[in-house]
Amino acid sequence: DRNYWGGHHVGDAHWHWHAGWNNYPNNWCWRPCAWASFGTWFAWSWPQPFNYDYGTTVVYRDNYVYVDGKQAATAEQYYQTADTLAESTPKEVDEKKIEWMPLGVFAIAEEGAEDTGLMVQLAVSKEGIIAGTFYNEVTKSDRPVEGMVDRKSQRAAWKFADGKNPEIVMETGIVNLTKDEGTALVHLGQDKVQTWLLVRLPAPEESRK
Repeated sequence: DRNYWGGHHVGDAHWHWHAGWNNYPNNWCWRPCAWASFGTWFAWSWPQPFNYDYGTTVVYRDNYVYVDGKQAATAEQYYQTADTLAESTPKEVDEKKIEWMPLGVFAIAEEGAEDTGLMVQLAVSKEGIIAGTFYNEVTKSDRPVEGMVDRKSQRAAWKFADGKNPEIVMETGIVNLTKDEGTALVHLGQDKVQTWLLVRLPAPEESRK
C-alpha cells in the first residue's frame, strides 16, 4: 500500500524505479491491466498479442528452443537474449518523471508445485521498463526487480536489481501479465530453466476501500 512505498527502502539506489509510487492510490499496485490498455500506453502500438505459453508454444528440445513449432535459437542463445533484454533498461531516463501502469501482484511457483509463498508485483512504464518487487511470504523478505519489454516480440524479461543472483532471469509474454493465470520461464543461468505459473492475486480487503 502507500505506506509500504512511502517508507520502504528510502535512499536505497536498488529501488530507484519505485520513486514516487507512494503517490499513487492505496491499492494501485494490485490493479489488473487489460490488453486494450496498452493501445494508448506505450509509445508504440501492437495490433494483437503474441501467445507465449511456455511448454506449448515455446518449447525446449535437444538444446534448442522452438517457438510455434519453428527452431528459434539454441538454449544458450535464448537465455542470452532474455538476459540482454532484462539488462537493457535505459540509463538516461529520470525515474522521478516516469509514469507507471500497474500489472498486478502474482503468486509464482514452478508448475505442479504447491504454493511456495513467493510473489512478484510488477508495473510497466511508457518506455517499456518493467519494475516491481519479489516477495517471499515465508521469510518476509523482498527484493527489487527490473527489466524491459521488447517492442517487437512482446517478450518481457526482468531480474533482481540488487546485484545478487545476476544469472537468474524471469520472462514471459507481456500479454500473460494481463491474464489471471499464465506461464513464465525462470532461467537459473544459461544451463537450467524451469516453467513457472503466474496466478493473479486479488487486492487485500483493506486495500479495496
